[in-house]
Amino acid sequence: MILLFTAIIWGYTFVVQRASMLHVGPYLFNALRFMLGSLSLIPVWFLFRNRMTRFRHTPLRSTFVCGLFAGLAIFTGASLQQVGLLTTTAGKSGFITGLYVIIVPVIGIFWGSYPGLRTWIGAVFSATGLYFLCMTELLTISWGDTLTLLCAVCFAIHVIMISAFTQKNDPILLSMIQFAICSFLSFIIAAFTEPIKIAGILKAGTAICFCGCFSVGVGYTLQVIGQRNANPTHAAIILCSEGVFAALSGWLFLDEQMTSRSILGAALMFIGMII
Repeated sequence: MILLFTAIIWGYTFVVQRASMLHVGPYLFNALRFMLGSLSLIPVWFLFRNRMTRFRHTPLRSTFVCGLFAGLAIFTGASLQQVGLLTTTAGKSGFITGLYVIIVPVIGIFWGSYPGLRTWIGAVFSATGLYFLCMTELLTISWGDTLTLLCAVCFAIHVIMISAFTQKNDPILLSMIQFAICSFLSFIIAAFTEPIKIAGILKAGTAICFCGCFSVGVGYTLQVIGQRNANPTHAAIILCSEGVFAALSGWLFLDEQMTSRSILGAALMFIGMII
């Protein structure tokens, strides 16, 4: 239930993210929302730190290193997703991002965990669905779709990392560190590539606050907490439902329309993810 609630939050966030880029650049948006997400967890950590007795003997250096690697994965994935949203729809972005449910077990091969037949069947359905969802009749795929596909790979790596890191590290502190790392890196890129204007930040203020507090602060932290007791592949299956909520919210709030070809592709991808 924790992971499903996370998927609902993330699905709606695609709409907010896309609307925000009318006022600020993708890197500045990510920098501000992840900074806000990290800051929002400080009082939560102080409130619950005495209850995290099992992590008291974990060195702070170890948690920082884990947070650094997780932050790098989030930074790369979130950056690719945000830039991709410049040239693709919220609904398509949600479904393509959800492909990490297939990528997670495939990456597991390198750790000696070999996927079963159902995983490969699901991969075929998802790949076929991706073709119908993203490819035009002229056999071209948008640059935004390509970046979002790379984003899915990064998020798959992040899911695997979190499953390993949460066994020995305070989940709230780990979340704070990874958000801070992502925010810092995004600020550096934004400073050199995007105009930083107070007026634009204020206009995107509502979106930044929502994404910072809910998508980042609540959503990613719930992911960390939920994955403590969930198999990585099972967690990915539940989280991939964000694509459904993204498509629904894109239709409700952005008037995004999906063609019959796109609907077929989305349906095949969802079936593949569930298989």
